[in-house]
Amino acid sequence: MREFTLRNLTGIAPLSADDIYAVLDRADYYADALARGDFVSDALRGRMILSLFFENSTRTRVSFEMAARRLGADFINWDIGASALKKGESFDDTIKTLGAMGPDAIVIRHSEYGAPDYVAKLMDCPVINAGDSRREHPTQALLDALTIQQSCGKIEGLRVAICGDVAHSRVAHSNMILLRKLGADVHVVAPPALMPEKFPIDGVKGFGTLEAGISDCDVVMMLRLQKERMQEGMIGSDIEYFNKFGLTHEKLAHAKKGAFVMHPGPMNRGIEIADEVADDPERSLILQQVANGVPTRMAVLALLLGKKS
Repeated sequence: MREFTLRNLTGIAPLSADDIYAVLDRADYYADALARGDFVSDALRGRMILSLFFENSTRTRVSFEMAARRLGADFINWDIGASALKKGESFDDTIKTLGAMGPDAIVIRHSEYGAPDYVAKLMDCPVINAGDSRREHPTQALLDALTIQQSCGKIEGLRVAICGDVAHSRVAHSNMILLRKLGADVHVVAPPALMPEKFPIDGVKGFGTLEAGISDCDVVMMLRLQKERMQEGMIGSDIEYFNKFGLTHEKLAHAKKGAFVMHPGPMNRGIEIADEVADDPERSLILQQVANGVPTRMAVLALLLGKKS
């Protein structure tokens, strides 16, 4: 298997195509092993992985914990509510204090743009970005790529549409970079208020209607409206948004026959995606994405901590 060349995983942007495939190859190996139901490993036995989640999370935090435990590591969930930050300690002092305890890796989610890179400069162990602001969410993009590769057999040459609140989505940002690095044709679909002023990588094409943006696409990835990051009045009502940008089977007919549907979650049913599309047993890959979070994060932990299996 390929080797991962970087010390940290704070974004997709610094990764080469070989780095990405190193993770995908290892994740695919773990996915197959987990599917057999007989996987047991102590590759990370004795390692302590510290989870610093400054934002709420279900899928990401739980799958990182499951990934660590599947490899025999201990996983410590730091509680911001009971931390010294609540007593007035600075962020820097909190991070330096935790670093002095000698964790083997840190997984961090933070609302501040670039926080994982900042923390990585203060740490002597690998730092993994579990999502920062609207900038990047690298492990989500990697598990999405694994899901696409499993379902389509490849990524290079595919046409993938990323649709919805793209401007506020760290998932969209990381996916655009990753998919273009691996040779996919990327379409971005959003109303004007939710379209980024600039894309993070060359070759991405923007569209103002769902029908045009998903035309002839192999994969359609929907995103939730991140109202917590929006200014009031950026969009109309939920019903109006669904009528224009919500994915239904009727609109999905504009994509390639048999095109797959993805969503990183959490889903807002009836706003960005119809129930019948989200639950379509032949087209929806949404639960497969969730399942792939564990082997993908196992791969990241194993590669960063220097283990071969």
